[in-house]
Amino acid sequence: MLFLLILFGALGWLAQARLRSKFEKYSRTRLLSDMSGEEAARKMLADSGIYDVRITSVEGQLTDHYNPADKTVNLSRDVFYGRNAAAVAVAAHEVGHAVQHARAYSFLQFRSAMVPALSVTSRITPFVLMIGVFLFFGGGNPVVLMVGIGMLGLAAAFSLITLPVEFDASRRALAWMDSSRVVTPAEHTMAKDALWWAASTYVIAAISALTTLIYYISILNSRRD
Repeated sequence: MLFLLILFGALGWLAQARLRSKFEKYSRTRLLSDMSGEEAARKMLADSGIYDVRITSVEGQLTDHYNPADKTVNLSRDVFYGRNAAAVAVAAHEVGHAVQHARAYSFLQFRSAMVPALSVTSRITPFVLMIGVFLFFGGGNPVVLMVGIGMLGLAAAFSLITLPVEFDASRRALAWMDSSRVVTPAEHTMAKDALWWAASTYVIAAISALTTLIYYISILNSRRD
């Protein structure tokens, strides 16, 4: 089980590295339409009939995200100003989340409802698990370990719910790029590839979260063997 945890950690790192490599590769090819990520985001919002969402530029690389709390599409500088297939794909993907929010997409609502609890538990879960395992193997009550496992379960559930949210946002982005013709067929292939690698990081994260949960459950059950 420990080997699997290390494996998924390595796969996650490789997927992130591959995503950055793809983004860098596609960023060298300027779009025929010469549209920037910010312009694409603004057009997709307008085409979707959404006028109460702001688009901002944030620091960092691939730090792009949609914040449903203040209705902002936050794009990294490379995406905001980039005029390439990868930049437009990422911008459209984040607007896809804004469209989900506007259309009351159930999985996004569910994930957003989990955020407050997860923001608290994510900080203390490692300590609870460490204390729980120490007490458990010391012959103590398994309650602390069970609480830690419950926190891990919440994190795993969040990772799983994130998958349909991310895949649906990419589907909306690609469908809009097709219908609006902001990219050529060749550029669409680049955009789809970039989004695929972005999605792979979420898949690996979800599998890793489930593996970690199973690992600690096996520790809890070890006393019964």
